Amino acid sequence: MKQGYRNFKEIEDDLMRLDLERQIAKEEVKSVREDLKESLQPAQWMQTGVKVAGKIGSMVLLKKLFRK
Repeated sequence: MKQGYRNFKEIEDDLMRLDLERQIAKEEVKSVREDLKESLQPAQWMQTGVKVAGKIGSMVLLKKLFRK
């Protein structure tokens, strides 16, 4: 924020810019909140669990195949 304003137009422009920055920040927070909300859904956890189980299972299978 600048210190010396020469007229009311400069003040209004600065206030408008700050208001737009505030609105943008608010929308970014909403987006992050929705992303977090979506990532905490039980379906996401199940999907992640299935992926991890699949990787572990394939590693165990490969170990068994190479031991014989």
